[in-house]
Amino acid sequence: MADPKGFLKYDRELPKSRSPKSRVKDYKEIYKPFPLEKTVEQAARCMDCGIPFCHNSCPLGNIIPEFNDAVYQENWAGAFHILSSTNNFPEFTGRICPAPCEAGCVLAINQPAVAIEHIEKSIAEIAFEKGYVRPQPPAVRTGKKVAIIGSGPAGLAAAAQLNKAGHTTTVFERKDRIGGLLRYGIPDFKLEKWVLERRIALMEAEGIRFRTNAEVGGNVDPNQVLSDFDAVLLCGGSTIPRDIGIPGRHLEGIHFAMDFLEQNNQRIAGDQISETLSIHAKGKKVVVIGGGDTGSDCVGTSNRHGAKSVYQLEIMPMPPKDRDENSWPNWPWIMRTSSSHEEGCDREWALFTKAFVGDKNGCLKALQVVRVEWEREETGRFTKFKEIEGSEQEIPCDLAFIAAGFLHPQHKGLLEDLGVSLDERGNVAAGTQNYQTSIDKVFSAGDMRRGQSLVVWAISEGREAAHAVDQFLMGSSRLEKKDDAFMSVSAQLQDI
Repeated sequence: MADPKGFLKYDRELPKSRSPKSRVKDYKEIYKPFPLEKTVEQAARCMDCGIPFCHNSCPLGNIIPEFNDAVYQENWAGAFHILSSTNNFPEFTGRICPAPCEAGCVLAINQPAVAIEHIEKSIAEIAFEKGYVRPQPPAVRTGKKVAIIGSGPAGLAAAAQLNKAGHTTTVFERKDRIGGLLRYGIPDFKLEKWVLERRIALMEAEGIRFRTNAEVGGNVDPNQVLSDFDAVLLCGGSTIPRDIGIPGRHLEGIHFAMDFLEQNNQRIAGDQISETLSIHAKGKKVVVIGGGDTGSDCVGTSNRHGAKSVYQLEIMPMPPKDRDENSWPNWPWIMRTSSSHEEGCDREWALFTKAFVGDKNGCLKALQVVRVEWEREETGRFTKFKEIEGSEQEIPCDLAFIAAGFLHPQHKGLLEDLGVSLDERGNVAAGTQNYQTSIDKVFSAGDMRRGQSLVVWAISEGREAAHAVDQFLMGSSRLEKKDDAFMSVSAQLQDI
């Protein structure tokens, strides 16, 4: 398996990034080129560890030791064959996935993990460069038609799989461009949109049909879609943001994070933004409420706008710098510093926002906050907090972004018109095995079904739901399921 002593010879090494001062002037990806031989060295660090916990930690079940070995052997065609057997879009996940696989890497018990995400991105880009990625339309069509509602990662993955099975697949997208979260939620400095356009063009060449400005439950009749298609798969995502119901919420200058990010992606794409609707951070004192990735994206975007100052507030305590030795192979609770934080940001933890403070004109001028102390169970889980007396303060702010996550999918329109059952959290109720809703021939996958999650989970859900839809339509399915992929690929390796 790769180099048996590779983890002793080589340290973890990743591509260097452009300097923060230079990269905040544009929206290009931040990393510099990385020598190919160094990527091969990184693959050599993968150990013959017996049980590949990285494989189990990946929501897609990526067959990681095998593609690392292929990279070490510089068998790029083989590496791409292995990687693409479980992942439709490694060029996306190789850029924006938080890499739970690396948390499960056996080497990570006492050394830095294998650079799996970088290796994945490298395999994908070399595959495009060498022509391994090319349109592969199905040889035979089944005569079955499938409608997919939503063109985010779950919808695109399902479309790719169902088209591969030979079904005529149409993706409905209510916005004017395909991509969902990949298009409008992820900033270009993390995922340049030419990467997305390249994949969409490939999918179109394979026969997948895309309909934009087509809101099912809006300007497209859901009942007509049910009539026209043999199966319908709902992949609309979790789009209703969690609000903060505190005094002053009505003040001008307070926005949901995704409204800010979506508008900026439209701006970068060349769309004209109305002056009255424009959300821009230039010269503003910005505060981001919420310490997650979406909040971090607001930080990076605000820096590129030329914000006067940027704060990011998190209600939870500051995480430890080092991983708890008992956390492996699970995702560890540790301090993480994103590239956006490196570009300039004051971060505060255990800080509760009590009120928005306005000026006489109804505009936001400050946040009233207080420090809090958390109580923990024996398991280590945080349960409740109390305010620390005398710790109240005001943070000057004229532009605030609420990045507190998402509650559930939009109910009005599509879901109400269809009458599908919802679970206790307000998500579409659909089986974990067959992904079927309460309506005959209607299925659901991704964040719309499981709730707010990772892009890699959305891709996994799309793939698994496609298998269920194919089985529903044909009585059986040859599409890969996560649990079957390892055995299938292992049997083929000797022929690569």
